Amino acid sequence: MNLSHLFARRYLFSAGSRSVVNLISGLSVVAVAVPVAAMIVLLSIFNGFEVLARSMCSAFDADLTVTPREGVVFAAADIDATTIKQLSGVDALSFVLEQSVLLEHNGQQATATLRGVDDSYKYVVPLGDALSVGSSRVHVGDLERLVMGQTMAWQLGVRTLADADIATYAVRRESFSSLLPFDNYTRRVVPVGGVYTLDLATERTYVLASLRLVQELCGYSGRVSALLLRVASDADPEIVRREVAAVLGDGFRVRTRYELKASFYRIMTYEKWGIFFISLLVLVVASFSVVGALSMLVVDKRRDIATLRALGADWPFVRSVFRNEGLLICALGGGIGVVLGVILSLSQQYFGIIELPTETFLTKSYPVEFRLSDLLAVAVAFSGVAFIFSDITVRSMIKR
Repeated sequence: MNLSHLFARRYLFSAGSRSVVNLISGLSVVAVAVPVAAMIVLLSIFNGFEVLARSMCSAFDADLTVTPREGVVFAAADIDATTIKQLSGVDALSFVLEQSVLLEHNGQQATATLRGVDDSYKYVVPLGDALSVGSSRVHVGDLERLVMGQTMAWQLGVRTLADADIATYAVRRESFSSLLPFDNYTRRVVPVGGVYTLDLATERTYVLASLRLVQELCGYSGRVSALLLRVASDADPEIVRREVAAVLGDGFRVRTRYELKASFYRIMTYEKWGIFFISLLVLVVASFSVVGALSMLVVDKRRDIATLRALGADWPFVRSVFRNEGLLICALGGGIGVVLGVILSLSQQYFGIIELPTETFLTKSYPVEFRLSDLLAVAVAFSGVAFIFSDITVRSMIKR
């Protein structure tokens, strides 16, 4: 062991060295441990909410989405669905048609995006886990049904599925008359067959119906707005995306789920790094306690410094003793903080000790996901802060 490390340990742990300086050093250990643990817990909580947000998006967004480069809709016959389905990485596909509509129920009105889906939709975007009431089937034989979000249902005053006939209005594309405004809309009354629970924006925006109904309502016979694809679990979505794009040609755009909501995921990444740097700032402020402990230790050990100098120790060695003392305080506090933060994060992740104060959210407890990459980032950042503070303090206190 290095001699300077031996002296540093002696100053911190020796049974015969009990003074106010040692008490302050112990408090510095606690002051460092708490923000380190807090950083790990905060990053783990953010990871949990990120995973929850991604799972909610995956419950309504397909792995791959094909849309036309020009225009809003295209003929379904323009895509060779059989060839695409035969690709090794494609599990299932479904055509959808989305249009803006007006919904009305007992005098309550709301605008929504009506998504018409075919019978293969349930294999591409399974909505069963998010369904809270009723069924996800959009038609039973010739009987059409709607599947809407819980927020939209409450906005329209739908309390039970027994009394949930929704008047659906879509703008006619053929003609428009300012004298007879009601003739500009196609109206269908469709009962609600199911209610799903996801994030607030999705719940109050999207309503599912059969593809046949939306095509008839909007006058888009044989036309769709997108082709949704489900990628096999053992396939790379980016590789499958390139293969599908090669089959379709330049007339269509093929995007992954994350490309469709790139800004959303980018903002989440920025928020996580923002939390990291704010927590690091708190850790920097807490590290000033180490500065105070080192300063008092240098003053308290002036005679020891004189003795070391008399024995032939040079100034770099003397500085290294107290620098190692500061690093030892930080290492002890950081180690305690890491252990505490990891235990708290894993306990919440696997046992859900702290629950959310609501019954309408998708999870009962605070979502947490501990990641080793976050632990490594905290360790590297804290090590840099500890070394800089210890080195600057020792150099300013011990001069030639």
